Amino acid sequence: MTSTTLITNIGSLVTNDPAQGDGSPIGLLTDAAVVLDGEQVAWVGPAAKAPAADTTHDAEGRAAIPGFVDSHSHLVFAGDRTQEFNARMSGRAYSAGGIRTTVAATRAATDAELEANLTHYLAEALRQGTTTFETKSGYGLNTEDESRALRIASRHTDEVTYMGAHIVSPDYAEDPAAYVELVTGEMLDACAPHARWIDVFCEKGAFDGDQARTILTAGKARGLHPRIHANQLSYGPGVQLAVELDAASADHCTHLTDADVDALANSDTVATLLPGAEFSTRAEWPDARRLLDAGATVALSTDCNPGSSFTSSVPFCIALAVRDMGMTPDEAIWSATAGGAAALRRTDIGVLREGARADLAFLDAPSHVHLAYRPGVPLVSEVWRRGVRVG
Repeated sequence: MTSTTLITNIGSLVTNDPAQGDGSPIGLLTDAAVVLDGEQVAWVGPAAKAPAADTTHDAEGRAAIPGFVDSHSHLVFAGDRTQEFNARMSGRAYSAGGIRTTVAATRAATDAELEANLTHYLAEALRQGTTTFETKSGYGLNTEDESRALRIASRHTDEVTYMGAHIVSPDYAEDPAAYVELVTGEMLDACAPHARWIDVFCEKGAFDGDQARTILTAGKARGLHPRIHANQLSYGPGVQLAVELDAASADHCTHLTDADVDALANSDTVATLLPGAEFSTRAEWPDARRLLDAGATVALSTDCNPGSSFTSSVPFCIALAVRDMGMTPDEAIWSATAGGAAALRRTDIGVLREGARADLAFLDAPSHVHLAYRPGVPLVSEVWRRGVRVG
């Protein structure tokens, strides 16, 4: 038998359930309470109507939100690219080629070193309110190192993505077609048992549209669902390909035509925006307002990786999205929680309603708006994951 916990005296609660509170998409409740039963939410509503529970926890008037769902990260890696970042901040433009530096370091690392690095950044993210994360391979670029990256990642999350198609392996620099054959053959065979998703970097300097279609189609045939790095550095075929293949998410979406926006708005493919990458590369911001006004579903994620977005902080990305991408605070918090869940095709996370997973973050603030209002301040003061207080 599980015990129940009543969390009461919540000053404001983002539920992402429009049936609650103010009826908005974020379902904002004031003077709220939540009852947890084991790993699930058993009840949500006004504190004055809360049922009894085995134990009670006082939120002391703080704001609460669903745990962040970080639906795009690259956390199985070794090494550091400080010098590259320093050079970029001194005037050198970002390109996809820097990935090779991390590939060399990752191949040289032991399993224990890779797992220690992964758990370090997961703990860092958890302290900042992230209770669900997706992560990818992509820094091995050979069968052995891609498959071990996925084995390591799968010990820590169900949301594991095979991304042997991050860039063409340095080992195949003179024969990209042979590398695509490897990615869709022997490497896929070794990696598919450890992953839920398949991803490809569809971009100049990485894989073109035809190569990306071949890779994602091969993954679908092995039971992996597509995601795609699309339209980050330039206009290209990535978004249209994502919609064509019913990808769960098209990620980056910085350079979009009107046709791209329309395609996303009329599909189930989520536009996952990654403002940490634009911040770290001094690139043009994605236009979230354009996507939202068209009716597209938008997610916000960190893209945490050692090269182009070395942040594990979803609150930081929320602040950037509100300040520089045209999002309101309500839209940003929804996109970082329910939007991330949609990008993973999940309905049990990113929301606080009966039957959902009991993932919450409490803020040392009276409102979720403070995540954008007080950028850079560590506002997450308490985290519950699967019904257990973990921070």
